[in-house]
Amino acid sequence: MRIGELAAQAGLTTDAVRFYEKVGLVTGRRLPNGYRDFPPETLPWLHYVRTAQSLGFSLAEIARTGEQLSDAPDQAAALSALFADKIQVIDTRTAELTALRAELASRVGTGCPLRADEAGSVASPTPWRAPGR
Repeated sequence: MRIGELAAQAGLTTDAVRFYEKVGLVTGRRLPNGYRDFPPETLPWLHYVRTAQSLGFSLAEIARTGEQLSDAPDQAAALSALFADKIQVIDTRTAELTALRAELASRVGTGCPLRADEAGSVASPTPWRAPGR
């Protein structure tokens, strides 16, 4: 299937397909006339890539796990394990962001929200300027 047909069926632009090819997510062969030709299994793979992206997976994660999933004897179980791992990453990041939010909230209205003294209260305000200003 040529790139334009593949892109249309996948709901992508030809530039997106070219990008996925450049980063190694899809592979097409060149026809004698220079056109790209992709095997039929590229279409469901592109649907998977787009769905995985919408679920928060990076292209690097998709590329890394794609082979593992296709080689897995039970793809459903492998995919469930992948989702469980991603949930753990999200939970960890959520905890980090919650702690960061609490730290920022504790500094709001303190006069100098970028410096705290050792006792945990905010130090007296000290004017500062960005370098070169």
